[in-house]
Amino acid sequence: MFYYLHLLASEWWGFLSVFKSVGFRAAFAAVTAFVVCVTLGRPVIAYLRRKKVEENVKKKDCEFLIEKHAGKSGTPTMGGLILLAATLLTMLLWCRLDIVFMPLCFFTMLALGLVGFYDDYIKLTHSKADGLTRREKLFFQFIVGAGAGLCLTLYGQQPLATKLVIPFTDSACWPALGLFFVLWAAVVMTGSSNAVNLTDGLDGLATLCVITVAVAFGLIAYFAGHAGIAEHLGIPRVRGAEELAVVCAALSGACLGFLWFNAHPAEVFMGDTGSLPLGGLVGLVALCVKQELLLVLIGGVFVVEALSVLIQIVSYKYFHRRVFLIAPLHHHFEKAGWSETKIVTRFFIVSALLAVFSVAALRIR
Repeated sequence: MFYYLHLLASEWWGFLSVFKSVGFRAAFAAVTAFVVCVTLGRPVIAYLRRKKVEENVKKKDCEFLIEKHAGKSGTPTMGGLILLAATLLTMLLWCRLDIVFMPLCFFTMLALGLVGFYDDYIKLTHSKADGLTRREKLFFQFIVGAGAGLCLTLYGQQPLATKLVIPFTDSACWPALGLFFVLWAAVVMTGSSNAVNLTDGLDGLATLCVITVAVAFGLIAYFAGHAGIAEHLGIPRVRGAEELAVVCAALSGACLGFLWFNAHPAEVFMGDTGSLPLGGLVGLVALCVKQELLLVLIGGVFVVEALSVLIQIVSYKYFHRRVFLIAPLHHHFEKAGWSETKIVTRFFIVSALLAVFSVAALRIR
């Protein structure tokens, strides 16, 4: 909304032209999202506590985790509502809304937020329920991802919209997926959404890792939207992608604001209400800037967390052996004797290093 103030710039109101700047709006988007999150945090947490919207560690399927996390029982959950409100409001205020990526990001995050909210609601209102079944959750995520992929296919920049960009290669190596891009987008967004969800098991862990990924993709989005920089780096030039830098800035600011309350010992958990839309939005941004394969490296912590669960399931089902003490991976280190703060700090360091390396390596071809 503020972007359009530049249209009022004149001889007397020339300063309004600053609202056209992506860098200016990205900076203020981060600050706005942070302030909104911190402002909403205390009253929302108090409301969740009054309504008994609290974590129940007894529903965990591991005796070690039930004992280890006993102190977290009763902590308000569904704090993802704060993240959603801060990010979506900031996007409306600071993003240019006439670019296809903007409404797509907004409604994708909102849709996955509703899926996560429904999942958390079932967990809270049914004493023996674990929320949506795995198939139900995957179905809803897949539908949202496929819808986003279809929009990008129909309204994205042609013929780039449906191409699969292979990092560190020339454009001649980029295959065109056609309508299969819809399926590909659904897989990317579902995988990203679930990976963040699985990582959200310790205070501040998912929040910190999302910040590093969002900052990295914010830079990549700005590079992709700038013709000169994109050509220099050898990455696809995506018209309008620079606006996604504002989206990533809003996401980073909201996560920083949420971390104010989510840092150990957490005063609130995001729940699926927050983790599903955060992961889905990250996956969507990667698709929009045509760097979804690079997401595997930038979001390496999320990928490893998800793989640890998959490996554990396959190993136990077919070989009746566990590769990890407990899955996901952060719980493995927890049982190995690492403190919660040490795990979160080290995972954050790895995530930050992966983000820095990925952005620095863009020029490699």
